Amino acid sequence: MRIFAVILSLFLFIQTVSAAPFNANAKTKRIPAGTEFKLKLINPVTSYASGEGSEFSAVLLNDQVNDSDVILPMGSVVRGTVKKVLAARRFSKGAVVYLDFDHVVTPNGRQVPLSMSVVGRTDLTYDGGIQGSKGYKDELKQNWGKTKEITKTSTEWGGDVFDDVIVADQIMTGIGALGGAIGGGAYYLYDFFADMVKKGKDVNLGKGEVLNVILSDPIDVPVI
Repeated sequence: MRIFAVILSLFLFIQTVSAAPFNANAKTKRIPAGTEFKLKLINPVTSYASGEGSEFSAVLLNDQVNDSDVILPMGSVVRGTVKKVLAARRFSKGAVVYLDFDHVVTPNGRQVPLSMSVVGRTDLTYDGGIQGSKGYKDELKQNWGKTKEITKTSTEWGGDVFDDVIVADQIMTGIGALGGAIGGGAYYLYDFFADMVKKGKDVNLGKGEVLNVILSDPIDVPVI
């Protein structure tokens, strides 16, 4: 019984030590706010399959160095959750996904809380969400670009039909331009109304997609 009691005491002591919070006096190195991380998603995040609270993981693609020491090596795992999802709406208003980065796992196994923001994307909303499509105005701008491309292509085709005959070349160029203007105008008019009723695009961050993020607050990483 005495031996059993000693073994039980040792087991409880080990459990208590392993569950103890990080000692504030332990040696740490700081990664300052504003530091950029490159993260590669381990699992996909989408507006149609990832509900609020869904977990995701990513791996660090760049070493984080302090005083020439690598304190967070490439391959470190960052975990987070989907904070909020806004569904796609009419008038081509795309879905929006908000990501919440929770913690990073250090080389010695510690989980260090962190706060990050996604940067460097053209599909970001003003409050940091990732958006599938920006809405009706942006769709019209893209449609106008397609309309001009249709007109240009048709005009160039007309000019190439009788390239060596000046009069015929001018006539066909004019016919091509007119046809392109009519076709492009019809395309623009159709999309003008279609974009009013159709829903915007979903957010689809695939497995392996790289996200650029920056630290919102500094973190102190325990070192061995």
